[in-house]
Amino acid sequence: MEKIEILAPAGGFDSVIAAVRSGADAVYVGQKQFSARASAQNFDEEELKKAVAYCHIHGVKVYVTINTIVFDDEFEHLREAILSAARADVDALIVQNHGVARLARELVPDLPLHASTQMSVHTASGVRALYEMGFKRVVLSREMSRDEIKKAAEVPVELEVFVHGALCMCVSGQCYFSAMLGSRSGNRGACAQTCRLPFSVGNEHGGHALSLKDNSLVNHIGELEKIGVTSAKIEGRMKRPEYVSAAVRACREQRDYGFVSEDTARMLRGVFSRTGFTDGYFTGRLGKEMFGTRTKSDVVSADDQLLSAIRQSYKDEIRNIKLSGSFTARLGKKPVLCLSDGENTVEKSADVLCEKALKIQLDENRCRLQLCKTGGTAYEIESLECALDNGISLPMSALNALRREVLSELDSIRAVVHNYIINEELSFAPVIPYKPNGQSLVRARVTGTKLSNAFKDCQLLFVPLFADLKEIERLKDEGFNVGVEVPRGMFAREEQIKNQLARVMKIGICDVLCHNIGALYEAKQLGMRLHGGFGLNLVNTYDLLWAEEYGLEDAELSFELTFERINALGGNIGRGILSYGYLPLMLCRNCPNKSVGIDCKTCKNQSKMTDRKNEKFFLKCDGNCTEVLNCVPLFVALEEISKLSTDFHILRFSVEKYVENIENVRCFNPKQMLKDKITRGLYHRGVN
Repeated sequence: MEKIEILAPAGGFDSVIAAVRSGADAVYVGQKQFSARASAQNFDEEELKKAVAYCHIHGVKVYVTINTIVFDDEFEHLREAILSAARADVDALIVQNHGVARLARELVPDLPLHASTQMSVHTASGVRALYEMGFKRVVLSREMSRDEIKKAAEVPVELEVFVHGALCMCVSGQCYFSAMLGSRSGNRGACAQTCRLPFSVGNEHGGHALSLKDNSLVNHIGELEKIGVTSAKIEGRMKRPEYVSAAVRACREQRDYGFVSEDTARMLRGVFSRTGFTDGYFTGRLGKEMFGTRTKSDVVSADDQLLSAIRQSYKDEIRNIKLSGSFTARLGKKPVLCLSDGENTVEKSADVLCEKALKIQLDENRCRLQLCKTGGTAYEIESLECALDNGISLPMSALNALRREVLSELDSIRAVVHNYIINEELSFAPVIPYKPNGQSLVRARVTGTKLSNAFKDCQLLFVPLFADLKEIERLKDEGFNVGVEVPRGMFAREEQIKNQLARVMKIGICDVLCHNIGALYEAKQLGMRLHGGFGLNLVNTYDLLWAEEYGLEDAELSFELTFERINALGGNIGRGILSYGYLPLMLCRNCPNKSVGIDCKTCKNQSKMTDRKNEKFFLKCDGNCTEVLNCVPLFVALEEISKLSTDFHILRFSVEKYVENIENVRCFNPKQMLKDKITRGLYHRGVN
């Protein structure tokens, strides 16, 4: 079994050097655009080429992140980002967006694709779906347990698991909190770290109900390797090089020796911590002990003395590439140096002839000593056979020049690994905006089954998948157009979900609303009618083309799109928007209530969370995951909907007490029932 890869973050070239010299097997970097860590330094094309060359020379791989949602009007820049990554000879692209993956395959068919953790993949079915789509690697959600990772490892695809670094409260790819509060979208790499702000639950005031300690599975690296995980990933492209070095060193020691030295552990704790670390998701120990904040003692621990000590540990170039070769020097002929790294061989002749020695003759020991002076390079010559004529001389400058030429040639060869075939001529056909067949029809999503006859006017009515089957059948028999919604968080419930989908099909329910690729995969295997949910983050024409090709009937567009961008989308698949509802801002596996020890019996699914401005956010739990809902509901008026190129709009009911009393779904107006304010969401102001 191959050793698990140690994968390091690099926000800039200094971090690349720190990672490589500290023992990383691979690094992941972002470009100036389309990086989920937009605040990191990131790389332009020339900087990327330099970083890739440096890494490849040292035998280290480089993965480039294009792991954000991308709008249609950005596709020319996206095209150039993909091409520049291929020209730099990166080893893979890490992508969030199905449209980005589709374009990358058209531009550079052989460029490996890794599915970002932003795809929210947390089930074996999601992993299998991406494997069948041709992804080489899947980066799993941080919230998965040991057993869930084992199940995913049964799929013959590379798996990547985060083993150290910051933990978002929300499942990656499902956080809209920062976007809704200030238009800084986490799905665009502009997250304002809303979860680190004070939020209170229960009777607590000034708490941090959304702030988790940093994740650390370093001590579990050996176990992950046995499970079959390919890559141990360190989070932190926005952190300093010293952090990168300490984290890489800790992971490397754990993998190679089975333990982390006390000096390294001390450095890792000191360089960055939020009152310690947690392995709660992996071990299944969710609860209060997973929560933590960055305290003053955490900050001062990263003092100049510690940082200087870490820098000293990687200040010198490492010579990790071992060479063997030969040197031949014959009287009257040019001397020849031949070196090989085991795969690549370079042979060069000097520009001078070997002459008869008048005073000091060239001896084997002095020759070997001079040629093996490879300091400042990636190479160490382990064995060198020398064949010298007796009584010859050669200037030391000639030996030095010959060594430099051979090593430089090796650098050039090792720097380029792939030589991708690039379809530079690919151009975009003009997007023909979608034209719906008729007026936008109303759909609804509800959390219960006690509904008034008004809901019979819905083109589709989605009820929870795990609602009482008899109640679902009753609604169908009474003339409601019923479908089911798969829970957005499928952790540890894959078999239950598959079995329940089969049961609802037996009573004649074929329509299913799916918010992630795992749900789509399971429903597709059963032959159900697939409706894409907002959690798929479909935002561009290429996304919609992918959805159509995958077999979706239609899809809810991301609510991070503006009306202008919605009307400019192409493709042929039906599409709609959320027009009403308390928007889910977060999907959490560890409930905010647990930050103060509130359990499910105490909560009874009636909790709220309070921010610094005394705004109340609903916490709705399905027994597996908790959604943090916005403090005010979204509402889009019918006159605005009529101007959109959409086929339907969805009323998403979550916490309302009056659902059963609605008199007219088609003309629904919450202003008649709500005294509180409403929001128009992001449809006008958009996101950064």
